[in-house]
Amino acid sequence: MIMLQNVKNLRFLISRSARNGISVLVYSLGVLVSFSSAAQKGAGFVVDKIIVKVDNYVVLKSDLESAYQGYLTNGNPPSNDAKCDILNGILINKLMVAKAEIDSIYVTDIEVDQNTDQRMAMILQNSGNSPEQLERAYGKSLDEIKLELRDQIKEQLVGRQMQTVITKDITITPREVRRFYSQIPNDSLPYYSSDVEVAQIVRKAKVSDAQKMEAREKLMGYREQILKGADLNDLAKKYSEDPSAQYNGGEMGYVGRGAMVPSYEAMAFKLKEGEISMPFESPFGYHIMQLIDRRGNEYNSRHILLSAVPSSADIELAKEYLDSLREKIVKGDIKFDQTAREFSDDDNTKSRGGFFADADGGTKISVKEIDPIVYFNIDSMKVGSVSRPIIYRTDDQKDAVRILYFKSKLPPHQANLKDDWHRIQAAALAEKKDIAMEKWFLKARQDVFINIDPDYQYCRILE
Repeated sequence: MIMLQNVKNLRFLISRSARNGISVLVYSLGVLVSFSSAAQKGAGFVVDKIIVKVDNYVVLKSDLESAYQGYLTNGNPPSNDAKCDILNGILINKLMVAKAEIDSIYVTDIEVDQNTDQRMAMILQNSGNSPEQLERAYGKSLDEIKLELRDQIKEQLVGRQMQTVITKDITITPREVRRFYSQIPNDSLPYYSSDVEVAQIVRKAKVSDAQKMEAREKLMGYREQILKGADLNDLAKKYSEDPSAQYNGGEMGYVGRGAMVPSYEAMAFKLKEGEISMPFESPFGYHIMQLIDRRGNEYNSRHILLSAVPSSADIELAKEYLDSLREKIVKGDIKFDQTAREFSDDDNTKSRGGFFADADGGTKISVKEIDPIVYFNIDSMKVGSVSRPIIYRTDDQKDAVRILYFKSKLPPHQANLKDDWHRIQAAALAEKKDIAMEKWFLKARQDVFINIDPDYQYCRILE
């Protein structure tokens, strides 16, 4: 069924999922849910079966049900149409993977392994279970769980890469944005909550020599235990601050040149097989490493990571540094955005003059989407003011201090071109990309074999 143009435009303006491609997001959801809910499946056994085939790739009934369960878990009402949309997204992802194989589009094993390690660490952290509890819950070893997850993540990354190839040259002009907006009836325009513009300058607390020495001494102690016969794998699970060590015992798997930070890679190519390094520093902290094996430009290693923690005196120095910058900003001697670009330690915001941004890069952010801690801080500030230094922890859990600039606040309002240009532009571009994906799908499906189980013909996916 063809959607009316103004209704379709409204869908893109409201729905954020469409902006990133439903095919990849739905399948990603299925990957997460299938693992996070696996322990609960024993109560109601459902016979699994293949419901879709796309060349050599298949979709199982459990894949669809897992993704649909995630849809329901997010508070959405039961709906056959939603289930069909999810199945359509999964099928498109499989089609992109199949076409990527034909068109020789691929992702590297290093990228797949890194994403798999990150997802495994996330699963362990979110579940709150130990590796042993996770194995009991799933009825599988961690290696089996990781292998199954790796296959799914590889398909997800390949699909995402294919989608990028299909839409990479698509741009949007101001005229197209205005036309997109004009096709939405005034009484159908979404109503946005308050928006704010907030910027920050961050100073990460510099670790003193005394704290660095403490981390090195701990690692030297672990090294001596290993040399006397202790198992590095066990020590990594017990002491390492690398989240993945909980399930891999610090073993990083085979990686090639460029996969790790330079200091780690340099040490790996310096050691002999089986040798244990002295403590060394990387951007993540301090390590000791054992080289397990090296073959050509690839190597396998295991390590223990410790992060040297700043002392209260180190944090106080960071506060004093930002206080001096704030004084110059308030006096008008320097501008906040220029100072952020030059001096802020936060790579995510410094290029925008310190300003936070939404998923589309706009600096006007809904109060519903901004970091709750930031919102709490600005709630007592006046528009145009700069806060005193505030101690906080960064996303990577580093001790830091920041000052906030509360530039503006826009009251709740109906979407309009003046205040919401960036949002409307992003929605218009998403619609244009979606049209390109639909055209690609209609053409690409002729190049592969697609078969859908009769039980799901009511979804009318190929019509």
